[in-house]
Amino acid sequence: QVQLVESGGGLVQPGGSLRLSCAASGRTYGSYAMGWFRQAPGKEREFVAGIVRSGGTTYYHDSVKGRFTISRDNAKNTAYLQMNNLKSEDTAVYYCNVDPGPLIATRASEYDYWGQGTQVTVSS
Repeated sequence: QVQLVESGGGLVQPGGSLRLSCAASGRTYGSYAMGWFRQAPGKEREFVAGIVRSGGTTYYHDSVKGRFTISRDNAKNTAYLQMNNLKSEDTAVYYCNVDPGPLIATRASEYDYWGQGTQVTVSS
């Protein structure tokens, strides 16, 4: 079991930026694909971005393409989500997760364990 701790959320104005971090502990972090998800009030948890084990391939939900960048540092057991040009519709609790497969499963229902998440609020 990999333990996950998300951080870096906060209140930001539209057009602003935030960088989220996901610290993983437990089993060998580098053996997992990583992903970020988010859940807005009254909505289902949705996939945001994913990155393969080596970090060589990334993929994104259409709504964040060109604005968000996922990355990872396997030496630090940490994944990141750089969020630029934030919009009010990005307001949500953001979660990370891991997948032993080559790609992160994009359906939130595939996962039994979640960290506590980090709140991102985009508002003027």
